[in-house]
Amino acid sequence: MSKLFVADLRPKEEVESVFLVKIFTPMEDRAGKKYFNFILTDSTGDLEARLWTYSEETEKSISKNDFVKVKGKVNLFQGRKQFVISHLEKLTNDKVDMDDFIMKAQENPEDMYGKLLGIVNELTDVYIRDLLKNILGDAEISRRLKTWQAGKSIHHAYKSGLLEHILSCTTLGINLSFHYKVNENYVVAGCILHDLCKIYELTDGINVDYTEEGKLVGHLVKGLEIVDRFSYKIKDFPYQTKMHLKHILLSHHGEYEYGSPKIPQTSEAYLVHLIDLMDSKMNSLEMVKRLDSATGHWSGFVKHLDRVVYKADLPFYDSYIEESEQIAPVKKEERKPAPKPQGADPKTSLGKMLSGFKVEE
Repeated sequence: MSKLFVADLRPKEEVESVFLVKIFTPMEDRAGKKYFNFILTDSTGDLEARLWTYSEETEKSISKNDFVKVKGKVNLFQGRKQFVISHLEKLTNDKVDMDDFIMKAQENPEDMYGKLLGIVNELTDVYIRDLLKNILGDAEISRRLKTWQAGKSIHHAYKSGLLEHILSCTTLGINLSFHYKVNENYVVAGCILHDLCKIYELTDGINVDYTEEGKLVGHLVKGLEIVDRFSYKIKDFPYQTKMHLKHILLSHHGEYEYGSPKIPQTSEAYLVHLIDLMDSKMNSLEMVKRLDSATGHWSGFVKHLDRVVYKADLPFYDSYIEESEQIAPVKKEERKPAPKPQGADPKTSLGKMLSGFKVEE
């Protein structure tokens, strides 16, 4: 059986394919009848699904992270694709191709890593350059960075997404440092290091979660440990340089209410914060446009963005529209003159009242 991917499914289509169970929840309708709510997923996105036939056997045998072969039909419900399951069968991991279920960055991670090293080699501050080369040259950091996600479920939440985010931020950092005339070395270091320790904060694999270290320590504090660990290996590493690098890492969330121990107090730190915020939000918009299941130009409501998103390309013209191709404007209906008011009937009470008034000229 060939794999049918979520992104290719069409309404009213009969489907038989294999998916990964992302969410599995027993539910009850208003009448108290039990059914199962699923979110099925593969490398192209998520699919809301329902199994209306309840059984205790299904509830006990199926769980999150299972692979299932399903038969059913794709419907539209409130403008979104919804899969109604008629038959479900659990599969073992050896029966599936894992690559079909892992979303990946669009660029090869080895190429992205090479570009990042090339940028570091061009830095002019010898201490910052050596620090970054030592960190990126570490075998375990290199291995993890090439595969890790940047987030559990929102921005750059796919294989090699962390490296994609770091490279994107670093490229922006070079251009914007020149534009705003700030120290490029610190901005590049901040863009590379600000989220690097998510390799310790998150797990890898198909369904990513927080590690114990991520829950108890977090990537901001872990980032300071990395700076200390590798700067100690560089003779006479300047204390002031280390202090400003740590400030960038501690303040890159921007505001106290977003979990930032410090707010940015240098131009370089503030720029790193803005670049990180911009790149994460733009990636979130891109993922909505790629994966949203609503039909038409508009997405469903996206909770973490607090909005619906326009998914289609904006109009673009590389030449003027010919007059013959233009849509003729709709003619406005001619307004009919309003009827002239009739004089008040003096026989009515209103007429009698009005007849007693004289208009002053």
